[in-house]
Amino acid sequence: MSVDIQEINEKVQQQSAFIDLLRTEIAKVIIGQKDMVNRLLVGLLGNGHILLEGVPGLAKTTAIKTLASCMDAQFHRIQFTPDLLPADLIGTMIYNQKNGEFQTKQGPIFANFILADEINRSPAKVQSALLEAMQERQVTIGEETFRLKEPFLVMATQNPIEQEGTYPLPEAQVDRFMLKVIIDYPSREEELEIMRQQIASAIPVATPVVSTEDIIRAREAVHIVYMDEKIEKYILDLVLATRKPEDFGMENLKPYISYGGSPRASINLALAGKVMAFINRRGYVIPEDIRAIAYDVLRHRVAVTYEAEAEELTSESIIQEILNTVEVP
Repeated sequence: MSVDIQEINEKVQQQSAFIDLLRTEIAKVIIGQKDMVNRLLVGLLGNGHILLEGVPGLAKTTAIKTLASCMDAQFHRIQFTPDLLPADLIGTMIYNQKNGEFQTKQGPIFANFILADEINRSPAKVQSALLEAMQERQVTIGEETFRLKEPFLVMATQNPIEQEGTYPLPEAQVDRFMLKVIIDYPSREEELEIMRQQIASAIPVATPVVSTEDIIRAREAVHIVYMDEKIEKYILDLVLATRKPEDFGMENLKPYISYGGSPRASINLALAGKVMAFINRRGYVIPEDIRAIAYDVLRHRVAVTYEAEAEELTSESIIQEILNTVEVP
């Protein structure tokens, strides 16, 4: 089967024209954090969800709010607390005394963009209600099932510094997130700019530059991005190396990995690679696309053993060694 790369390239160029507009609009409000913005776009166009980890005050909430503003989409922020109930999230049945009937009251999950703030502050039943909605793209209230809006993106944040009174997400549930993104502090220059922006008399706001229809069309275009068989094999090698490092000449890593990436890791790495090519306005995937997004796709899917923790090895350092060792096509 011959593939017309030029034709795909032209289609991708056409469908991805709004990316620069979107980036420019986001940059009015968010200073720096280019990686975070790119990861948000990968989640959005890859139809996946994002788990963000970073200390408070790094514009996690502002980022998703700005993305929603740029798209004229509905945004809801849900603050997760220990007393939150699944009904507070998905909605419930309310008895109407006037007509003596039960009516459905939809919860805040019915929006295009959901910010699940400090997801690790809520008990397991609330977390699983959110994760079910993320996976199934639908919610059941009483006996009725409702489809969620498209596009639907959940960005959950967790705070790495306070572990008291938190309910860490089980590993199997963390796997539902396409990406886990770690956010760091801005540079000195960026922070100066942020400070000036926030104390100015008029704080910039984002205005809608794309429609939700544009996003849905772009998602379809992502699937036509060409991925060579060599790249597919490279993705599989990276994921298999997290399971059986000894097959790739990394026997030294075996005692440090308790388990590696599931097939979801391979699927998400391939999809994220295609989106990376798309947002770089290219119709084909190159190894650099895979390498650029590998940490975000794999860091929450590679579990380290106690030996690794004792040696101060993290999943990141293991992924780094795998990326350095596995042959690049």
